[in-house]
Amino acid sequence: MSSDKFELLGKAVNELPQSPEEAQLDTFPNRHKVRNYVVEFECVDFMSMCPITQQSDFAKIHIRYIPSESCIETKSLKFYLQSYRSQKKFNEEIINQILTDLVAACSPQWMQVKGAFAARGGISLTATAEFPNSDFENFKKRS
Repeated sequence: MSSDKFELLGKAVNELPQSPEEAQLDTFPNRHKVRNYVVEFECVDFMSMCPITQQSDFAKIHIRYIPSESCIETKSLKFYLQSYRSQKKFNEEIINQILTDLVAACSPQWMQVKGAFAARGGISLTATAEFPNSDFENFKKRS
């Protein structure tokens, strides 16, 4: 596969997008559609900003998905996630936006985005969003 099909991979691009809307999420064809398999990404140094205090929020973002027709290219995902560094949004909003954007990019069979945000004032926050929407009754039973 040629790197000409990618916006970032194989190119000497170092400038981060200023926002998730500016970021380009590249994908490539899933060549293993004969079986379901899970792809996992973990970003241990995610950062955004609190919309009220404008202090930095730090998190570990865990993305899991079962591809359908296409897979997410890793370098573009890295640039996309780094574009949140100057974003002033609530943690829950960020996790849901990441899920929405990734689903739009690759149309997976299933995807889950989990953000474990560092404690602030002694309280940590973990938000999990899933596509398609999980069955809430089964979720309550698992909790």
